[in-house]
Amino acid sequence: MAPRTILYTGKGGVGKTSVAAATARRCAAAGLRTVVLSTDPAHSLSDSLEAELGPEPTQAGANLFGQEVQAQEEMERHWDSVQGWLGSLLEERGVDRISAEELTVPPGMDELFSLLWIKRHHDEGEFDCVVVDCAPTGETLRLLSFPDVVTWWLERILPSQRRLAPLARSLFDMPLPGDGVFEDVERLARNLVAMNGILRDRSRTTVRLVTNADRMVVKEAMRTFTYLNLYGYLTDAVVVNRLLPADGYFAAWSEVQREQLDLVRSAFEPVPVLTAPYLEREVVGPEMLDRLAGEVFGAGDPAAVLHTHIAQELVTENGRATLRVDVPFAEKGDLALKKIGLEVVVRVGAQKRTIMLPPALAAYSASGARFDDGTLEISFERNGDAH
Repeated sequence: MAPRTILYTGKGGVGKTSVAAATARRCAAAGLRTVVLSTDPAHSLSDSLEAELGPEPTQAGANLFGQEVQAQEEMERHWDSVQGWLGSLLEERGVDRISAEELTVPPGMDELFSLLWIKRHHDEGEFDCVVVDCAPTGETLRLLSFPDVVTWWLERILPSQRRLAPLARSLFDMPLPGDGVFEDVERLARNLVAMNGILRDRSRTTVRLVTNADRMVVKEAMRTFTYLNLYGYLTDAVVVNRLLPADGYFAAWSEVQREQLDLVRSAFEPVPVLTAPYLEREVVGPEMLDRLAGEVFGAGDPAAVLHTHIAQELVTENGRATLRVDVPFAEKGDLALKKIGLEVVVRVGAQKRTIMLPPALAAYSASGARFDDGTLEISFERNGDAH
């Protein structure tokens, strides 16, 4: 059976490494052979687990393994022939060797190679649970969209490249790529397509967002949530970390956090919102990680799929768009709709919901809405297209 795979992402500094490590420890304690791996170039997983980790899975406790993937090693494994060919091409045109090597790796490709470890763990079947501490939000989103791009490229572009290579050599005096270059690219493309299937297997793979109760961080999490839905990836939980105590010195800040927590609950429903307090000690080492896991999951099973379907779906066609949103409101009530920039504020009865739209809908205006059987459908038309 394929391993349970949980990807944690969020804005830098929200504590996602701690939450990922705490999840992995709880899964291992439940008897699941678990690996937690960091694909974030700024690795802090070793510090969190208080264990020396390397690029391969290293035992960090009973049933628990940790891994800090080294992007350079993964590039050499997957991109060596391509890098050599592109480097030679650039050097022939006067680019110095060091600069040529840097230019042969597209932005984000190193993190992408790191994510391929997900597929490798699935293929090898050594673990029951794979927990991934992803790079901060922006990078993760870009990488998760790659498989769709690669699928298109693999099916339409790659076959023609072999046919056109001799022509490129004769017309542009370009060094002819060897078979190793095409083999590297084809293997990478097929691996990414396979990984895409793993990431979209909603019965085994989910994404969890980690955020703090700060307005800017919450807005970033909302944008991430929208993109994950658009890509077809299942978000099964949102973790709001570092909530301050409601009394004493932090009372005023706690009140502000409670307002943001209300926004989180309205924006992400029906996805479960899990919370953890700001602990008085740094969350490193087994004791504090287990304490964090207790705060986040209580007596629950962190390896369970906590939510089973995508909460938003966006369909666009001929200058029109329809956003379908699950709304867990018991009664229909009066429906009111307002679009402010890229935010849609929906009121159904006494309930309010804020939905973040992708930038592509900036030029669209809401043209109507319909609520039926727990699903809200909002229609948009491109400005100037309405009749």
